[in-house]
Amino acid sequence: MDTWMRFMSSDGSIVFGRVEGAYLHEYEGLAQPVPTGAVLSLRALTPLAPCAPGKIVALWNNYHGLAAKLGKPVPTHPLFLLKPAASVIGTGEPIRRPGSYAGKIVYEGELGIVIGQRCRDVDVQQAEQAIFGYTLVNDVTAADLLTENPHFPQWCRAKGFDTFCCIGPAIVSGFEWRDAHLVTMLDGVERQNYPLADMVFSPAEQVSLISQDLTLEPGDVIACGTSVGVGSIREGATVSITIDGIGTLTNTLIAGTPDGAPAAAQERSGATANAV
Repeated sequence: MDTWMRFMSSDGSIVFGRVEGAYLHEYEGLAQPVPTGAVLSLRALTPLAPCAPGKIVALWNNYHGLAAKLGKPVPTHPLFLLKPAASVIGTGEPIRRPGSYAGKIVYEGELGIVIGQRCRDVDVQQAEQAIFGYTLVNDVTAADLLTENPHFPQWCRAKGFDTFCCIGPAIVSGFEWRDAHLVTMLDGVERQNYPLADMVFSPAEQVSLISQDLTLEPGDVIACGTSVGVGSIREGATVSITIDGIGTLTNTLIAGTPDGAPAAAQERSGATANAV
């Protein structure tokens, strides 16, 4: 397995590469994983979200355990919504409550698939080859907005606020997801612990089927959906999501600020023109 991360260097440039010990072996980018020859000390770098997706495809009802608990039928095609690029933050960055929203905010610990090749109408075998690696996702939701309007469920609005898509800490290629569990801790108390093998659609099936609906680009992320144990977060609470072999994604909910925090979050996530 190889571990890949993105960082901001002291001069403000964004670097991407393979991590070995305390060093980053720089590569040209996720879509073009060619080594530049540069080796950088991690001590001089600031971690970012490990990729800068153009879009995040977030699944709903993709675990047998959650479908059974909710009394929902198992879907025959992935049920998904899109989260915007500006919602992405990395591990250690704060989730900011929107200033216009005072309701319940919910965490959802999920496995994330990172796309490495452009995909359109691919079969399962091609889809497997197109997966660059796996990461962790906290698919944050402003839960009360989902049903605020009885005529239109607001999935994208509820899940699309700035800082509402936590990704990280790294991308791991060659990861064997079938043997892994995802554990979510809220202020040190276990809230989720479920096997990834309980997925309705495997990662390769997700990539294949979603590619029939829309084009997936290098760096895009598919959040594989969550299982039982989803809950609410209060200001000051910390959510830590762990999959052994990938790492731990940790973020704390704080009160929103009206002074341009979204732009800062976008810069930190690397959702800019010079992102790799």
